[in-house]
Amino acid sequence: MKEFIEDNYFAELIKKRPPEDNREGPRFKLFLYVQMLSYAAPLLFSIAIKTTKRWVKTEAEKKEADNFKLQTELQHLRYQLQPHFFFNSLNNIYSLVDISPDKAKSTIHSLGKLMRYLLYETSTELVPLSKEIEFMRKYIDLMNLRLTDKTTVESSFPISEPQTKIAPLLFISLIENAFKHGVSANKNSIISIDMTIKENIVDFTIENHNFPKQDNDKSGSGIGLANLEKRLQLLYPNKHTFEKELKAGVYRVNLEIETN
Repeated sequence: MKEFIEDNYFAELIKKRPPEDNREGPRFKLFLYVQMLSYAAPLLFSIAIKTTKRWVKTEAEKKEADNFKLQTELQHLRYQLQPHFFFNSLNNIYSLVDISPDKAKSTIHSLGKLMRYLLYETSTELVPLSKEIEFMRKYIDLMNLRLTDKTTVESSFPISEPQTKIAPLLFISLIENAFKHGVSANKNSIISIDMTIKENIVDFTIENHNFPKQDNDKSGSGIGLANLEKRLQLLYPNKHTFEKELKAGVYRVNLEIETN
């Protein structure tokens, strides 16, 4: 490489060198290497810029592909949740048809309002928490229509949260699960739902008596909680805690989400 540069770029300089016995070798070589570096530096700098641009472009394309994959997976999970919710609600209405036709009619009307929110207002990445609270309240009222006096439902939500926004439909599967497994036809039970907000943390706790389903009970598909856990991993990585516990016949779930 040295010889190539000397022959092509410093031929004139080499021709004009002092005789061997009159020049100082190390100084001339140092001068030669400095000249070589001055020519090589712009070339190396140009290569570095092009390499950096190529890396930035590759990273941007990778990030775009990852984001597209994430959005596709979230959309799939959302579409998966909607029929699951509808299926469970229809099961509840079916159980009322013979017992109380009037309640069944009222339930269908209420379900229509819930489905309107589910289909038209949850397509955005974030929704006001107040909208989610309103949705949960309506769902609890809907479920109360089929309960007997043996089941008590207690719920507490923040009165007004206009500033807080959250990914939609994260809590409804927990409430569905409580009504599915926490209601008995011949035993007293309590379903307790509590949501609080402290700074930017939404804390949601739900407790219910646990009545294991019979093996021949095929209502529901068990997809709700698995769907929720997957969405939490995608939407709030390292920004949520999700704890489940069954103790003394009471099933307790606590979900905390950092919203910003």
